[in-house]
Amino acid sequence: MKSIEFVTHNAGPASMPTPGSNLPRFLDAQLEFAAHIRDPSNNPCPPDIEARRMQVYVDLFYNNIQTFLANIFRIAKSVLGHDAWHEMVRAFLARHRSTSPYFQEIPQEFLAFLDEDRSWEEARPFLLELCHYEWVELALDVSVDELPTDQQMEVDLLDQVPVVSPLAWSLRYDYPVHRISADYVPPDRPDDPTYLIVYRGTDERVHFIESNAVTARLLTILGEPESVLTGRQALELIASELHDSDADSDEDAVIDGGADTLQRLRGCAIIVGSRAT
Repeated sequence: MKSIEFVTHNAGPASMPTPGSNLPRFLDAQLEFAAHIRDPSNNPCPPDIEARRMQVYVDLFYNNIQTFLANIFRIAKSVLGHDAWHEMVRAFLARHRSTSPYFQEIPQEFLAFLDEDRSWEEARPFLLELCHYEWVELALDVSVDELPTDQQMEVDLLDQVPVVSPLAWSLRYDYPVHRISADYVPPDRPDDPTYLIVYRGTDERVHFIESNAVTARLLTILGEPESVLTGRQALELIASELHDSDADSDEDAVIDGGADTLQRLRGCAIIVGSRAT
């Protein structure tokens, strides 16, 4: 590293450095060191540091971040290919300024980078959605939320208020992100969106199921803070919305179908039970 410059008094050989006088120089050394680690192609190696030794820090920093991201965004990496993936990680490290100090939140910072950079959008317009979908699995896996264990939880899903699991996320994407792989890349944006429910079940594993617009709307209504609508009332509201949108809907059919859906969601622990109004 750069030597630290001290300013001394003219009081003889026993003089001590003035407190804090080395701080600006030390900060300069830190910034040069960090800049080279983040972006070695555009920031020279700090003077007085052997390049071979500096390369150890550069490699450790890059490999730690890249490996962590590759483990989270495995499909995105395979779709992009080796060179494009590493180019994107390099750009992330060089240009993005993270707001979180936590290592586990690096994937969220990577998503923020993709959202603000957009240089990838023309070649891979689905990339941000795909990465978000892959990140959701991590977010639910490490979530500190837990399924309710209250033994008094009721199961009258139509005439009481259904309780949605805090570990169930209803998601809407423009692309079928759950189908994308190195072997399948959607040629165009589909006409219809993709609805998914990703959740952590009673087995503590993360699962996903395909959904639809009506089920997504149902979970949105029931998942609103302080929701007081019963299952039946929520389904009646959806039937009314479908009628207003000129959809071919029958209220009884919506409620009957919705009752079956509520039971299936209950079986997956996406809905954990019900409570009295």
